[in-house]
Amino acid sequence: MPHPFKVHRTAEGDVSVLHLEGFLDAHTAPAFEQAIQAELDASRSRIVVDGEKLTYISSAGLGVFMGFIEQIREQGGDLKICGLTPKVRQIFEILGFQAIYDMVDSVPDAVQRFVTSPTREA
Repeated sequence: MPHPFKVHRTAEGDVSVLHLEGFLDAHTAPAFEQAIQAELDASRSRIVVDGEKLTYISSAGLGVFMGFIEQIREQGGDLKICGLTPKVRQIFEILGFQAIYDMVDSVPDAVQRFVTSPTREA
């Protein structure tokens, strides 16, 4: 597999940061689902997804974002997206994700967004 998918978790205070790397498609989306579910199971609903090293995303990958946002916001949290490459960001923008999610340039920007705008209503 030329672009294996990896999810790496770090924390910035009470904000969980999931760093994605590689291809996020139907084969790898379950790993991303498990990572988000693990955060929710641990009552961590302030989540940043860092896509700096994400090279491709399919509809299955996009579906993971959509599948969890309601549950995350019901728990009082939010999911912020940052660091997307222009190619991947274009896919998010074509599908209107910027109307649903805060999309910023970097992890520090996303963490700061939790201070200024803890939850975004779609």
